[in-house]
Amino acid sequence: MIALNHTHDAGARSWVDTANLEGTDFPIQNLPYAVFRRAGSPEPFRGGVAIGDQVLDMAALSVRQLLDGLALDAARAAALPALNDFFALGGAAWQALRHAVFAVLRGDAPAATVHAVRECLVPQAEVEYTVPARIGDYTDFYTSIDHALNISRLMNPDGDVTPNFRWIPTAYHGRVSTIGISGQRFHRPMGQTMAPGAKAPTYHACARLDYELELGVWIGEGNAAGEPIPLARAEEHIFGICLLNDWSARDIQFWEMAPLGPFLAKNFATTISPWIVTMEALAPYRQAWTRPANEPQPLGYLESPANRESGAIDIRLEVWLESEKARNDRSGPSRLSRTSFKHQYWSVGQMVAHHTVGGCSLNPGDLFGSGTISGPGPGEAGAIIELTRAAQSPVTLANGEERGFLEDGDAVLLRGWCEKPGHARIGFGESRGTVLPARTRNV
Repeated sequence: MIALNHTHDAGARSWVDTANLEGTDFPIQNLPYAVFRRAGSPEPFRGGVAIGDQVLDMAALSVRQLLDGLALDAARAAALPALNDFFALGGAAWQALRHAVFAVLRGDAPAATVHAVRECLVPQAEVEYTVPARIGDYTDFYTSIDHALNISRLMNPDGDVTPNFRWIPTAYHGRVSTIGISGQRFHRPMGQTMAPGAKAPTYHACARLDYELELGVWIGEGNAAGEPIPLARAEEHIFGICLLNDWSARDIQFWEMAPLGPFLAKNFATTISPWIVTMEALAPYRQAWTRPANEPQPLGYLESPANRESGAIDIRLEVWLESEKARNDRSGPSRLSRTSFKHQYWSVGQMVAHHTVGGCSLNPGDLFGSGTISGPGPGEAGAIIELTRAAQSPVTLANGEERGFLEDGDAVLLRGWCEKPGHARIGFGESRGTVLPARTRNV
């Protein structure tokens, strides 16, 4: 685990005034990465770091003669149109660049440095983002016991999770081609469903469209095929975390997941936030990872003192829904739920360790979905199928509309942040995706 250092000092301030505002997602203690360019321009995409309401352009910074050594090498890699080469440099390079960027942005930076760096800033309001890395493989996990129990008990009030859930972090291989950045708009998917009592399935537009509140875990350094990553070193291979919405067609899913895993129900869209919050920035918000004494304890390869001590991360999360009507009348989105990633049954390190134990190689830029994040209390469900009990108890939006599942025109917004007494609040920005009507002309 990463030790706390001067970049976590809650008293640190930046000469970028908006980085010091209460409630900002991007104070100097955060410094997350994205890939951007000025909106509508022919500029190449390149890496940038968020500070207040600005983006620090890594391509511009790397030619200003303000950095040297490993930090300069890292800045040049982060200035490319995808962050894979930067990810591959590993933890020493990531930390060198974070500390160098912190130094040039802090309030006591020399006047000449401030002048030079100011020329490298681009207002966030003027940029567009793209997926920050070339994603070779995408694995979506299933690691919230509260979510798993809620789904099981929709079908059987006394239901339980499958026997393997308490022993392994289960997952399926997802589709990279439909991963999109915040602002993604996608058509309601088509597929087969089997109605209760029917003798044959029908083909039609999904009628039970859902979101899933998740985090995206970005792999930094990879591993060679056949060389498992031990849990004690798993987080050395994680660059950082973003928000992720694993859109789900529930009626299609329930028909096709027999006997194999999700297919068309999950491959039509996945929406991620543009900003990746680094594991170093998240260090102050680590918590003990616990497993109740009456539950099965992990097997040896999924157990370590460090994971027990600080394997959990208290990332606060919210889901908001903005209907087309609310958007048109500018009444604003409605909050549906609120929870924390600290409740997850398996840690991010355990996901990495288990993924590689059989010999699988990971590569820089691979992406994991954490699985739906639901908490134990009311209002902590990470999917609308849980909140509404599969539309049996619809939720009421702030403008009086009701939802059992998502309707055309609905936009779902995921938001996340970390806060703790004695430490700065840092945020993840937003993941926003919008549902468009199905394309039914081929039915």
